[in-house]
Amino acid sequence: MLSPLQHLVLIAEHGTFTEAARKAHLSQPALSASIRRLEEQLGARLLERGRQGARLTAAGEAFLPRARDALAALHDGQRAVAAIAGLETGEVRIGAGATVSSYLLPPILSRYRKRHPAIVIQLREMGAAAARERVRDGRLDLAIVDVSKADDHGLEAEPWREDRFVLIGSPKPEADRAGMITVKQGATTRAMVDRHFSDLPIVMELTSISAVMSHVREGIGVALVPEVAARAEMGRRRLCLLRHKKTPIRRPLVVVHRGRDRLSPAAAALRELLL
Repeated sequence: MLSPLQHLVLIAEHGTFTEAARKAHLSQPALSASIRRLEEQLGARLLERGRQGARLTAAGEAFLPRARDALAALHDGQRAVAAIAGLETGEVRIGAGATVSSYLLPPILSRYRKRHPAIVIQLREMGAAAARERVRDGRLDLAIVDVSKADDHGLEAEPWREDRFVLIGSPKPEADRAGMITVKQGATTRAMVDRHFSDLPIVMELTSISAVMSHVREGIGVALVPEVAARAEMGRRRLCLLRHKKTPIRRPLVVVHRGRDRLSPAAAALRELLL
């Protein structure tokens, strides 16, 4: 029954059978059959399909948190079994945003891999809210999030390090410094731009920090970016640091999990290396 539970959670999260089937690596007919079997076992309709996708019925809304609890219990059981085997087998699952995943975690995960070559590392890039949710229901062991987004019932947050945001521009003499290049709404960097640099017009909106830096390098505008992301390009003098009274902007980061006593040996070893 556990696979249908996972399928129901995926549909509830993504809102469509199409996306849920893609995430589950199933065909849509196979996913539909899985949900149908679950509904038959429960004797109730859990989902309704419509033009806007799939939505939970009242019975589905009531059952969903129980499904998540059951999946979390399964993950706890897997951790208990893994504890018997120690660090000779298993996996560790960690979630983090783009900057942490791309720039801060790689050297740490490299050291972890050298110490524990038998452990499979699953790094998932996602926003803070999604990461917290997955830690809470057991789909992630650890997550690294902004401290301001870490307060959540049932999760433990431990201070990690500080992420610094700086203003960068092109060293070209003709570079435009009157406009801001930034990422789309919903990203942490964009929220900082909107909060601290509302006086600068946004001249370009992109989907990643690397794309932002590429366009800044060409002199199209300036950008607020994580210092760690721009360090190499500034070292090559392809970007330059712009002094500003509002920068650097500091963002404390924390490691969140469901408690040290609930971490598998593999996850506990990664937590120890992080902290």
